[in-house]
Amino acid sequence: MPLNIEREPIERGLAKTFAGHIHWRACGAPGAPVVMVSHINQQSSALMIELLQALGIHFRAIAIDYPSHGHSDHIDWQPTIEDYARAVVDTMNDRGVTTAFALGEAVGAAVSIALAKGWPDRISKVVLVNTPYFGDDATATRDIADIAKVRPSDASGFPAPRSIEFLLQNDPEHAPMQPSQSWMDRINTAQLEIGRDRWQAMQALKQFDTLAGMAALKCPTLMLYGEHFIYGKHRALMQKQCPHAEIRTIPGGRFCMSWERATEIADHARTFLLQA
Repeated sequence: MPLNIEREPIERGLAKTFAGHIHWRACGAPGAPVVMVSHINQQSSALMIELLQALGIHFRAIAIDYPSHGHSDHIDWQPTIEDYARAVVDTMNDRGVTTAFALGEAVGAAVSIALAKGWPDRISKVVLVNTPYFGDDATATRDIADIAKVRPSDASGFPAPRSIEFLLQNDPEHAPMQPSQSWMDRINTAQLEIGRDRWQAMQALKQFDTLAGMAALKCPTLMLYGEHFIYGKHRALMQKQCPHAEIRTIPGGRFCMSWERATEIADHARTFLLQA
């Protein structure tokens, strides 16, 4: 259940970064421990509102829109996952945040890995939700092509809205366990905001070396997997690369857990991040 928005208000603003202005949403008391939240491919921080509110009870939770996503400036070049991580760090600098925890789902998990690897003095712990892993370039190319088939566009390549019935019939693996048209409308809005740039994040993920990133992690790491998440089959490989990582499975979870299971994700994050 979403938390009371009046009780946990969402703040918004723009941070000046190397990639132009980055839009952010935040929730929680200034001065509380900060969690930098990174969103899923082809979405925005608008899909993280429930999680920001749940985290905001104990943390100062800040979620950015990647360049070209949401209300952030569009870029006309192909970014890397490390570029998204840099946008997070630039936003931290803009907001006066010295150190933080990192949390992200799917592409956001990769961004959180890149944050902890690239800025170990700024990121003290990470929570990785539904970490994706392609395995090799051929698998990545095939998986991205399969996703593109069920993400329709008009003749110019601009995203076309989808009904929840279309998603469930054609791409159920990328739906939450209790999908609704209201959720689908937020996805439609996010994709319209990205426009023809919507494949930038997937191409960035394709180039990202997840295994090397996991092997480089030195900070405490929690990996959360939905029971029915498509790439959950790689959890043992991830832990082999990062033996100190703690792995927990969310029963009945699938994709978009950071939205659908916000309270549960926040509870796991709280116990992990605040423990000594």
